[in-house]
Amino acid sequence: MTDSPFPLEATAAEAQAAIADEFSFFADWSERYQYLIDLGRKLPPFPETWKTEEHRLHGCQSMVWIVPEGNADRLVFHAVSDSAIVSGLIYLALRVYSGRPAAEILATEPDYVAAIGLARHLSPTRSNGLAAMLSFIRDTARSQAQ
Repeated sequence: MTDSPFPLEATAAEAQAAIADEFSFFADWSERYQYLIDLGRKLPPFPETWKTEEHRLHGCQSMVWIVPEGNADRLVFHAVSDSAIVSGLIYLALRVYSGRPAAEILATEPDYVAAIGLARHLSPTRSNGLAAMLSFIRDTARSQAQ
């Protein structure tokens, strides 16, 4: 597998607080969308060989591929999208959840989504895609925690 820059913060809660703090600097949603796009550009390289149907996340209008690795002690997620904004959403989710123990993933609700106003400003198809990605991450953690 490839290297992952995540986690950036010591805990998922700290990651969510940092995300909320960063987004509070932006006055309007055009600036926040641009920041999301910029974050998406920071995703680590994703091997073309992983872009298979097996790794495709369904429920997204955009193409999204996600590959988990690890075990209950530490789960790492690698993901990419063909959409700039969705790539930013992936970055935020990985920042909160990737590189963490399954128990911490399961204990952490994605509060950052509401805290930064994503729930109100995403199109229905992007909201569905984000929900599918968060469900995949939690389902993977649940399967490892058992």
